[in-house]
Amino acid sequence: MPVIAVKFSIAMKLVPYTIHRSVLKELLAAFALGLLTFNFILVTEKVLRLTKVFASVGASLYDMTKILLLLQPQITVLTTPIALLIAVLITYGRMGTDNELVVLSASGMSFKTISRPVFVLGAACFVLTLAVSFYAAPAGAKRLRETVSDIITKRAPLAVEEGIFNTAFKDIVIYVNDRTPEGALGDIFIYDGRKEHEPAVLLAREGRIETPGGLGVSFDLRDGRIHIPGEGSATELSFGRYMLTFPLAMGERPLQSYIELTPPALWRAASNATDKKKLRIQLEFHRRLSLPALCLILMVLGPPLSLLAGRSGKLGGLTIGIAVFALYYTAIVYTEGLAMSGAIPHYAGAWGPALLFAVFSLWMFRRACAR
Repeated sequence: MPVIAVKFSIAMKLVPYTIHRSVLKELLAAFALGLLTFNFILVTEKVLRLTKVFASVGASLYDMTKILLLLQPQITVLTTPIALLIAVLITYGRMGTDNELVVLSASGMSFKTISRPVFVLGAACFVLTLAVSFYAAPAGAKRLRETVSDIITKRAPLAVEEGIFNTAFKDIVIYVNDRTPEGALGDIFIYDGRKEHEPAVLLAREGRIETPGGLGVSFDLRDGRIHIPGEGSATELSFGRYMLTFPLAMGERPLQSYIELTPPALWRAASNATDKKKLRIQLEFHRRLSLPALCLILMVLGPPLSLLAGRSGKLGGLTIGIAVFALYYTAIVYTEGLAMSGAIPHYAGAWGPALLFAVFSLWMFRRACAR
């Protein structure tokens, strides 16, 4: 009889562990699927923006794949919190719909104990996001800039072909009548429309493409003229040699220097920066901390929200999760805008929405535990 009692006691102790392991597996599957989905959505948006540019300079499929992989660390920092929340809402919402939460509560498990797998996954997401935000994202951003610059350096000169109008550069049209195998250009026509009210037309007898580095290409033009039309008059200039540099039509710069800096480097850069730039660097520094901290907040908010998601149908969790993140990121944009204008301190702009969400999450969780 004592042996049976001991075995029964051990079995009862293993029941929560078995349940938690099963729930954690379901959470991990939903989290992985959500992470892949949201990463794919954000990558697709960037692909649409970059394809025209890199296709115009002759980038290969391998080059595009490498760029997309280097973008993943920056994207993962943003998508990990939302994938965590969606996984919790879907998993625990299903458990609520199937009355599994009712059965677990009736068996004596508290809501806090039922939520333990979420705490494990949330802590893991916090560590992952913190490591990516501090080290992987800056390293990936630096490597991405170097890769983009290398692609432009190697392939942009090859993209300008003779007898073809080239529009790889924003507001620029290039036509080359002759090109030698060595890369020398002859009879060059360039329309420069970057200044809307002062477009210019450049004609050069010969020239050569140079790539000094960065995200642009320079044309070393020889023996030519520049025509600048005006209202009722025109200006014409002659030159023996003229260097014209074009930035690629990226729509926006894919990287900024501070994205490549680790948090300690950001802190040092802020101490030597001017007021406006210092404020931007400080906001970036706090963002590196607040995004991982969001995982800790959501692991508390997710379980009580799932009780609402379970009563909202199969798409309830997804709808609630997207609504929560839309509200959070709107608040972040608003408070950071206030910080940039000087209306509130930078730490309030960076941490204000997170603190409000933390208080709300604790209130929701305590309310769910008291049921």
